[in-house]
Amino acid sequence: MKVEEFTDPYLGKTWQELGARILASGNRISVTLGYPAHGLQAQLQQQLAEFLGVTEVDLELRFAADHGRAFNQVKNIVLVASGKGGVGKSTTAVNLALALDAEGAKVGLLDADIYGPSQGMMLGVEEGRRPDIKDGKFFEPIRAHGLKAMSMSFMITDKTPMVWRGPMASGALQQILGQTQWGDLDYLIVDMPPGTGDIQLTLSQKAPVAGAVIVTTPQDIALLDAMKGVEMFGKVDIPVLGILENMSVHCCESCGHISHPFGSGGGSKISGELGVPLLGQLPLSMEIRQQADGGTPTVRAAPESAASELYRDAARHLAARLWTREQAAPTIRMVDD
Repeated sequence: MKVEEFTDPYLGKTWQELGARILASGNRISVTLGYPAHGLQAQLQQQLAEFLGVTEVDLELRFAADHGRAFNQVKNIVLVASGKGGVGKSTTAVNLALALDAEGAKVGLLDADIYGPSQGMMLGVEEGRRPDIKDGKFFEPIRAHGLKAMSMSFMITDKTPMVWRGPMASGALQQILGQTQWGDLDYLIVDMPPGTGDIQLTLSQKAPVAGAVIVTTPQDIALLDAMKGVEMFGKVDIPVLGILENMSVHCCESCGHISHPFGSGGGSKISGELGVPLLGQLPLSMEIRQQADGGTPTVRAAPESAASELYRDAARHLAARLWTREQAAPTIRMVDD
């Protein structure tokens, strides 16, 4: 067996088909993937050793982001959306952004929910903190937990309602996106407002979006709205990277009983019906809610937790979905010890 014939755990294709860059010398192997995978180091090391039939492998994992539909210095814009509110989309978006950062990517987070921005609170940005202005017209994103972040909540107070018509909200979003100095980013995660309205259309028309992730719960009404969201992105030529089922299962903290408050199997069902992957199933957890409300989301507050690993697995999966365009065969060189 050769290293280039190894099947990628997320994409079901060999690294040769995907165009991974491979450098091998004895049992030392360096692999450059098109998605960040720091958390897969130990797992891939073991799997490669078994695949190659050797005792052990000294694996070096590297990452080079696909440029997708680049926007200035931002290589990939990824929308995190939902068909309806109340499914935990914003909590999911911030944890996915933090997960990509933990995996080794350079990540920004844009809060596109003009009417109900929440990322400022979830990132622990103190009320009243404002982004710096450069050259009189560019915003400097606020840094929080390793992310570059921008949100309407940085411009207003928590008690200020945004009483704007759709075109005004769309204009504000274009300004925040286009006049923020994001710098060099592998991924800009965009926390979208719920639904399929003006903001969604504005981003699809004004920004080179690489893909979208749909967040839903197993509840029937949420699944119906999620399907509408998938269809909407299809109409505006934005690829749906996958479905994330939130509040999938609840484990009682007292007795350990497992329950499914919103039903089960819904995410898998629409994933199969629509032909898009199920990126993950996230739990209904008091801790996840408390950590986000407290300004330190789960991936930062409890990096070794099971929930954090689920977010990181979903983040690797969605990033891997962006690494599927046609590429040249991998470059493999053997180096003498």
